[in-house]
Amino acid sequence: MDMPSNYKPFNVVEVRFKGSRKDFYINHENLYLEMGNLVVVESASGGYDIGHISLTGELVRMQIRKKHTKEEDIVKKILRKATPNDEERWMAAKNLESQTMHKARTLALNLGLSMKLSDVDYQGDKSKATFYYTSEGRVDFRELIKKMAEAFRVRIEMRQIGMRQEASRLGGIGSCGRELCCSTWLTDFKTVSTSAARYQNLSLNTLKLAGQCGKLKCCLNYELDTYIDALKDIPNDVDRLETLKGTARLQKTDIFKRLMWFSYPNEENWIPLAIDRVREVQALNKEGVKPQDIKELEVLTAPVEKVLDYGNVVGQDSLTRLDDNFARKKKKRNRNSNKPKAEAGTPAATAQPTPERTLRPKTEARTVSNTEGASEKQDDKKVKRNRPYRRNKNSSRPKGDGQ
Repeated sequence: MDMPSNYKPFNVVEVRFKGSRKDFYINHENLYLEMGNLVVVESASGGYDIGHISLTGELVRMQIRKKHTKEEDIVKKILRKATPNDEERWMAAKNLESQTMHKARTLALNLGLSMKLSDVDYQGDKSKATFYYTSEGRVDFRELIKKMAEAFRVRIEMRQIGMRQEASRLGGIGSCGRELCCSTWLTDFKTVSTSAARYQNLSLNTLKLAGQCGKLKCCLNYELDTYIDALKDIPNDVDRLETLKGTARLQKTDIFKRLMWFSYPNEENWIPLAIDRVREVQALNKEGVKPQDIKELEVLTAPVEKVLDYGNVVGQDSLTRLDDNFARKKKKRNRNSNKPKAEAGTPAATAQPTPERTLRPKTEARTVSNTEGASEKQDDKKVKRNRPYRRNKNSSRPKGDGQ
């Protein structure tokens, strides 16, 4: 997109590192940068780091406002675009992460520390390694840092993270079948409480409501506002309705169809009532008036016929069409087997005579010619055709023999 001639581009960019870690850097040399470019940036602890450009232009200004960061506080700079030598050194550092993680876990296990090392991130120049761990309480890992510094010969930094941050770094597949939201697009973690499940009328089963991090799923907040808006018109203090027939208790509420189902004691049928009708009966009960029966106010919901947008030729919409055909054939078979059979010793006159089979006359052999030579050849062919085949013991099996 062409920008105006007097437009000065925003000189701050957003750089993404491993595990959705992002930070803002100043493009003081006004390099032409695009999303996805690999750049070398300054590190807060010395040296340099390597990451990918994730945002440029005015979008970075909006992201800075969203994260409540001041532009004056951004001091780290972009040094240059990554060269092939920088990329090789960066890839060599990344290839050491899995091996380093296994050794660090072994060292922590030998020291008996109650902590879980979840991930390690090497700096781009391979001079520093940051270990991310989770723990329920405080851990004294001073001895662990000494042993890891001797084993890896790099500067060690330990950083404690929560269970959700661990899931976002490791990634995975959720119960919905898609990749975890926290490891793909979710940038901030909002608090999720069990009231979100109550508003949506979900069962309070921790096994179903918890994600891979062990906390409540972040997706419980996605539709919460819609349910809260729909619940504004639903009366929440209607547990029973008093009638002359008896007390009708609330069984179910459909907030989107705006229906409430009530039932009488010792009756299995539920009676659907509109919200306006429920409020009318509630107002009458407050005045001390009881209606005769709430069935008079029942909403008659007629079954909606399914309209097919295609011609149903062979009953393709029926899941039991094969079972129906099998039942029809079985019924026909049983009907034929129940017919009375002729008993032994009955006179032959009662049995119906079987009709005689009429044999079709064989077609006469066509005459080839009236000459004698032609008739003799035809006779020889007939004799050879009717002569039985006798197999010799030493002869091979004929090709046309099917035995």
